[in-house]
Amino acid sequence: MNGAHLARRFFGSLSRRRPDAAAVAWAHGFLIPAEAALWDRMAVQDRRHSIEVARRFVRLRPDADRAEMAAALLHDVGKLDAALGTLGRVAATLFGPRTERWRTYHDHEARGAAMLAAIGSDVTTIGLVRRRGAAAAALAEADDV
Repeated sequence: MNGAHLARRFFGSLSRRRPDAAAVAWAHGFLIPAEAALWDRMAVQDRRHSIEVARRFVRLRPDADRAEMAAALLHDVGKLDAALGTLGRVAATLFGPRTERWRTYHDHEARGAAMLAAIGSDVTTIGLVRRRGAAAAALAEADDV
């Protein structure tokens, strides 16, 4: 991740504005019910970010299927386990995985993949959340703007 990306994420995370109903409906359209329930539990700023990433992702990969779009929307779902607020996330990013919660935060991709496997997500979704598969480069680019 570059510094500009991190700065945009930080300032965006300060807003508590929820995604509008149309954006939520659009996101839910790509998610199976158990995935939608997980997505709904994500922090409001993570849900907004996931929609932005998914919109960039589909522009980069217009033939993306439902499972790939689900991964774009759920790529940060593992951050739920860390339960860190904005300042905790900043500290974890700056200082590395020094505490258990910060390690959890840094391991969010593997944790998210495990969460998705536990609810029966498609193997493509699970792999892409781990940044593996044919669409991994597109997801990385969509996320690192």
